[in-house]
Amino acid sequence: MCNKLRFKAVGPTIPSIYLAKQLSSDDTCHEYGLSLFKPQHSPTYLKQWLDSQQPKSVVYVSFGSVASCCQLEVLAHESTGCFVTHCGWNSTIEALSMGVPMVTVPQFADQPTNAKFVEDVWGVGVRVMIEWGVVEVMEGERAKGIRKNAEKWKTLARAAVADGGSSDRNIEDFVDELVNLQLLKRLEL
Repeated sequence: MCNKLRFKAVGPTIPSIYLAKQLSSDDTCHEYGLSLFKPQHSPTYLKQWLDSQQPKSVVYVSFGSVASCCQLEVLAHESTGCFVTHCGWNSTIEALSMGVPMVTVPQFADQPTNAKFVEDVWGVGVRVMIEWGVVEVMEGERAKGIRKNAEKWKTLARAAVADGGSSDRNIEDFVDELVNLQLLKRLEL
């Protein structure tokens, strides 16, 4: 891509505490302002996108309070056809209130009970059975290959963000370009 545009690949977008251990484990801030779980889109943008979709064609996926958009607005929109949820009580009640069918992925606390009500009592959804996937990844025929690939990508991610890694170099190059651009602007004044 950098042959066509002046972009640099930087990533992964994971705080360094989790990869390169550049922060000590007792540092309280494990974020740096960029989050895959907190989109920067405005509610207007989201509504425009939902308005452009066919009725009942959107599958909305949210597993709790990390979502930054107004969940109720998404569930109330006519384009929303299904809600994949962890089955927290608020999410369950919102989906029920908006008449949105659910695919439930309960984790703990009241969520399994809520999921049972969604499927067996209210009849408004189904519960995902993930047992097969867990068994396949942990001890199935492909488990060794999957684990080997996961370790390979972990190593590559750490190398990219380490001192001298591709991401580290690209960030340095980007900062150098910004500094040089600022110097040129000052010289032009």
